[in-house]
Amino acid sequence: MVVPYAAGSTTDLEGRIYANKLSETLGQPFVFDFKPGAGNLAGSNVLLKAAPDGHTLMFTTASYSVIPLTFPNLPYDLYKVLSPVSLISKRYGLMVVSPSLPIRNMDEYIAYAKANPGKLNMATSGSGGNQHLTGLWLNSVTGTDVTMVHYKSGPTGILDLMAGRVQIYIGTRGLLLPHIKSGKLRAIAQTNLVRHPEMPEPRTASETVPGFEYASYLALLAPARTPASIRNRLASEINKIVKSSDVVTKLGNDMELIGSTPDEFERIYLQEHERWKKIVKEAGVKFD
Repeated sequence: MVVPYAAGSTTDLEGRIYANKLSETLGQPFVFDFKPGAGNLAGSNVLLKAAPDGHTLMFTTASYSVIPLTFPNLPYDLYKVLSPVSLISKRYGLMVVSPSLPIRNMDEYIAYAKANPGKLNMATSGSGGNQHLTGLWLNSVTGTDVTMVHYKSGPTGILDLMAGRVQIYIGTRGLLLPHIKSGKLRAIAQTNLVRHPEMPEPRTASETVPGFEYASYLALLAPARTPASIRNRLASEINKIVKSSDVVTKLGNDMELIGSTPDEFERIYLQEHERWKKIVKEAGVKFD
């Protein structure tokens, strides 16, 4: 099981839960191979050389639909050298602001941002990442002009948000909730398409801006030419795993557990890729 991030990362910790369950149902142990760096590319390169027999797989995140844009000179078509297996889960997300702002919901955010063009700053965890493009998407669909400020990590941006150096952040619920409870940050919207079952308020961003979401997900890929029968079997097992009571207990509070077929996951990331391509072109963004 290739993990394109460091050991101990959120992807690693969540992925081990699914891999352990797959080991039980398939009767096969998984060895984790960590290949951090260059988005998902270091991990993807492992799959490029692997046999398409279902014995080498890779966890991926929402950056998968962004890679061809941030690395436009790839010598191959990423979506043809890797095969989809399943969209496993989405992390519940929140949009937060500094409590010093007179903003308590998405309608007030849009009105305030329009009244103060170029004066608000949104922290992201890096240029070309999912948060960056989500911020550009929000600017596009709301007609606002909020500046993206890039940090090396999400927690670093959150520290500057609490210090008042930036005013807005979109990220995972698990990371932000402690700061919201302490009053250091204010949640103005949930960023999944559905509300968290234990968090009826605030409303989702999509209830104000139809279709808008911050997609922070975990999914599974296989090498190109992996037979559909193998990928469908793996997807079927994952669909059972995300419904199992012990997994729901471990992850349900911060995860929207999904499970999908290979075709459903492929449709999702290709739609995302087309959306990001349009947003990047509109914003005139150039990646180094």
